[in-house]
Amino acid sequence: MVPHLRLAPASAPLGADSHDGHLIRVVLADDHGLMLRTLRQLLDGDAGVRVVAEATDQAQAIGLTRHRRPHVLVLDLRLGGGSSLELIAALREQVPETRVVVTTMEHGPAFARLAFAAGAAGFVVKDRADRELVEAVRTAAGGGHYAGPRAGGLVCGSHERVESV
Repeated sequence: MVPHLRLAPASAPLGADSHDGHLIRVVLADDHGLMLRTLRQLLDGDAGVRVVAEATDQAQAIGLTRHRRPHVLVLDLRLGGGSSLELIAALREQVPETRVVVTTMEHGPAFARLAFAAGAAGFVVKDRADRELVEAVRTAAGGGHYAGPRAGGLVCGSHERVESV
């Protein structure tokens, strides 16, 4: 398995360049206050990313994503209020322009497979968020797919180009 992958459609550039220099707007959804603050600090520390709202349950995540229309929703895989996998699928239909990056404490590759099958554009294990989250958000916002080292080999498709980083 390749230690770290960044995937993008062959025609789409990676990163914030696809937004003509504008900030990548992000909604955060996590039911743990400390994790929300930590993720916000990580993302707000990047000059090209701005957190525009925070949700602590699925109802808030849906409402804020519909209302704010962020480029990326950073979603806890175990967010309270229902199945996050069903939420991803529903949001892909309702707000297709918003890409979803899943964060989780789960290390197993099965969780990454499920998230990508539901329509996620990124998968980051929380204990690696300090090294991977900004890149995952930038890659997702640019139209690509991001999988960290523990999930790297799970999202290769025939219409995608794979870049090792």
